[in-house]
Amino acid sequence: MPDIVQQNNPVLRQIATAVALEDIKSTKFKKVLRDMQSALHSQEDGVAIAAPQIAVPLRIFIVSGKIFDAAFFDEKTTERKLPPAGGWPRDMVCINPKIVKRSKEKVWEEEGCLSVRWLYGKTHRHKNVTLEAVDEHGVKFTRGAGGLLAQIFQHETDHLDGILFIDTAKDVVDVPPETK
Repeated sequence: MPDIVQQNNPVLRQIATAVALEDIKSTKFKKVLRDMQSALHSQEDGVAIAAPQIAVPLRIFIVSGKIFDAAFFDEKTTERKLPPAGGWPRDMVCINPKIVKRSKEKVWEEEGCLSVRWLYGKTHRHKNVTLEAVDEHGVKFTRGAGGLLAQIFQHETDHLDGILFIDTAKDVVDVPPETK
């Protein structure tokens, strides 16, 4: 399993390269997706990961299927839940993603990052966004999002442009795992 690189790694500050659609079927590309999923699923608190976070400067991110399951969070306590008996829904692969629409309304949201351990802060994100991307089969799709998914789309797209959430976050605090 590849390591998740941390904020001092220069790959996180690069603008990631677009994926050539003919490369999607290659063994090398499929290995990148497997490595990304392996790294993401190794982190209990991980909800998404961008390819630069495993030192691969390509325009890809993956959203964990668990965020599409209402069982992931208890709406009243935001307590993490165990996967349902059949497991979480399938992960969402976004290749060459682009946010094509943003709501005017913005909200301050708590945010963290697998590559900026263990810092958390508040980011000012659009409440709703629309994303265009290509999936792992080379099929173009458009997906609107609000709430956590909109935040994830913006956070991961920032990664692909060399931006970390701490660049614009306020009230950043260090919360090591033993005190979380």
